[in-house]
Amino acid sequence: MIPANTYIWIVAGVTDMRRGFTGLSGMVQTVLEQNPLSGQVFIFRGRRGDLVKLLWHDGDGLCLFQKRLDRGRFVWPQATEGTVSLTRAQLSMLCEGIDWRRPARSFSPPMAV
Repeated sequence: MIPANTYIWIVAGVTDMRRGFTGLSGMVQTVLEQNPLSGQVFIFRGRRGDLVKLLWHDGDGLCLFQKRLDRGRFVWPQATEGTVSLTRAQLSMLCEGIDWRRPARSFSPPMAV
């Protein structure tokens, strides 16, 4: 589990999803000018939008997670470069294919009398 004080970053734009540990770590260092071993989470998305990869150093080693949606696409910022910060709750929504920018209730709360 990601610690509460961890910075989580969406890497804007399109990433070549053939990249693995080395390629994504290199992007973090050269493009974002960040340290991939810092404990921050970096999220990358491919051109089709149905696949994301998360790069994170958990203190013991570098982790690379990926998720592909069966239907739909991951919601991504319009920016073509830079980063967008997320909370852990927004990361959870993103990984479920939910629009993390405008979460909405799936039900209406009962009316107060």
